[in-house]
Amino acid sequence: MRSLKFILAAFLVTGLFACQTSTTNAPPAGSTQGSHPMIANSETAQTSTESGDVIGYVHDGVFNYKGIPYAKADRFMPPQKPDKWDGVRSCRSYGPVCPIDVSSMILADEMEFAQQHNFWFMKEEDCNNLNVWSPGINDGKKRPVMVWLHGGGYTAGSSCELPSYDGENLSRTGDVVVVSINHRLNVLGFLDLSAVDDKYAESANVGMMDVVAALEWVHNNIGNFGGDPANVTIFGQSGGGGKVATMLYTPSAKGLFHKAIMQSGVAGSYSTKEATQKLGLAVMEELGLKNSEVEKLKDIPHDELLAAGNRAIAKSSGAGMGRLGWAPSCDGVFIPLQPGAPGAEDLAKDIPVIMGSNQVEFGAFGGGADLLHADEATIIENLKERYGDKTDAYVAAFKKAYPNTKLPSDMKDVDLMFRPMLLNFAKIKSAVPEGAPVYNYVFKWNAPHLDGMLKSSHCMEIAFVFNNIARTEEYNSGSPEAYALAEKLSKTWATFAHTGNPNNEDMPEWEPFTPDGGATMLFDNQSELVHNHDKEMIEIALSVPQPSIF
Repeated sequence: MRSLKFILAAFLVTGLFACQTSTTNAPPAGSTQGSHPMIANSETAQTSTESGDVIGYVHDGVFNYKGIPYAKADRFMPPQKPDKWDGVRSCRSYGPVCPIDVSSMILADEMEFAQQHNFWFMKEEDCNNLNVWSPGINDGKKRPVMVWLHGGGYTAGSSCELPSYDGENLSRTGDVVVVSINHRLNVLGFLDLSAVDDKYAESANVGMMDVVAALEWVHNNIGNFGGDPANVTIFGQSGGGGKVATMLYTPSAKGLFHKAIMQSGVAGSYSTKEATQKLGLAVMEELGLKNSEVEKLKDIPHDELLAAGNRAIAKSSGAGMGRLGWAPSCDGVFIPLQPGAPGAEDLAKDIPVIMGSNQVEFGAFGGGADLLHADEATIIENLKERYGDKTDAYVAAFKKAYPNTKLPSDMKDVDLMFRPMLLNFAKIKSAVPEGAPVYNYVFKWNAPHLDGMLKSSHCMEIAFVFNNIARTEEYNSGSPEAYALAEKLSKTWATFAHTGNPNNEDMPEWEPFTPDGGATMLFDNQSELVHNHDKEMIEIALSVPQPSIF
């Protein structure tokens, strides 16, 4: 079973070839959605990339491409352009993903039922591929591009891990080109060997260099897929939100994206170069290798290498490694400055940002099922263990923040990890002189099935953003209310991708966040804009020690 500790850490955690000569890049004349739901042949959905021609398929009017190589890489080395190919490459099935420790990823039965993980097939360094969904190709139109960065921290996950990640519906209803990527993770993406051999001077951040390489591919190729390389939004959830934030501090990514959305993920402080170098040396020691034997690392299977790396992290007690162990590091070059450092925010000051989190996040993962439907008196007694003589003040502040809460256990389960971090990040970004606007939200829609245990938990909002309720009814119940909110939320995200402003006629007016105003959109069946609604609650909560998440 995947432990709560791993789930929380996860925040901050080759097609076949065929040659054709006929190329028709639109559905048959007169076709409508549903009349030709699947078109996969040698004449439809062919276009070109810098590396060669590709062919996908059309489903209900949306062009689908999967597993397109955007880079290649040797172990621990920066990504390079992919090899070119002859003929037409079939890109109809997801490409290989980065290896992970699957045994640590399986959730308890109810949560696995809800999330429906797909762990796909893994091929170590051969994982730099991406997927594209577009309403039209080779048509001269310049649609906004939305590049999805998956969750799982920097340790796990993939572009097809959850059914909610499928980009077809968002592409169709939002008139956008959706891209999702795979990249190197964990020990393959973040093992710093710079103290072992100068050859690996950049190894500590190659996983994030892969993300930049994917954005470069988008810049150079997406026009043939109906997208506008001058209008790219990066968005991601959990660890993917952290990756989005990291791109805001990455000079090599500047100009490759123009808007950003962080869902339940943010940049904290990055590991230091000193700490990551020590970890690299410790991994060598775990494997019984001398520095002169560093090349032997290339032949060690991933599972053995990852196990050694995780042992080294455990022995270091995380000293200097930030919260996650495997994660980007502030190396002075790829990431030159820590968030909030003087000058750090100037790099992306012109990037409009949406950032937010879910009301509960991990309450559904943390056990305590016996308290799910407990009465208020029982919950208050439970809260006294944490808040002591501040319990009454905390309860009053919670009721002020969320007056319509139906389950008293929400007072115990409300998210106090992502929300404070995101508020702090929003204050930093919104305080930049002449900076682009920042929009803040809390997703508070509660799934009604499984006796209400899911609440508004981690990953819940993704299907709403992608308009994928039908693909994810195990997680959201498939209720009419879920479908209605998904239409509105996906439209809001797509509107932001089109214009840099999320406001549209289906939602209340969304004011930009300011440190004093604290504007926050509460997404629910009846969404509303509030101001500093939970400020008092958070101040009380953070005044006492919170339970350790690691």
